[in-house]
Amino acid sequence: QVQLVESGGGLVQAGGSLRLSCAASGRTFSIYTMGWFRQAPGKEREIVARDIWRGGNTYYTDSVKGRFTISRDLAKNTVYLQMNSLKPEDTAVYYCAVDRDSGLGLKPVEYDYWGQGTQVTVSS
Repeated sequence: QVQLVESGGGLVQAGGSLRLSCAASGRTFSIYTMGWFRQAPGKEREIVARDIWRGGNTYYTDSVKGRFTISRDLAKNTVYLQMNSLKPEDTAVYYCAVDRDSGLGLKPVEYDYWGQGTQVTVSS
């Protein structure tokens, strides 16, 4: 089992920034990919960014490229999502997740463990 605890969400004006953190504990040696997803009301959960835990390519969905940055601190078993130039359409509950397998890591169904989610609200 891997436990995930997110923090850093909140209310911010358009153009502002937030930094989300996700701390992993438990069987962290089993982590292959860590991803950030989001789900807005009435919409499906979608990938925002994902990072190969021990190094490899990083993926960003098109709508956040150039604005969001995913990073990791292996010593702290923590993944971050720096979100700049936030837009109202970024408003959603953000989740971090762990995938134990070496797949593409782009779909929610590929992930084995999920955090509880943190609300991000961007006002116009």
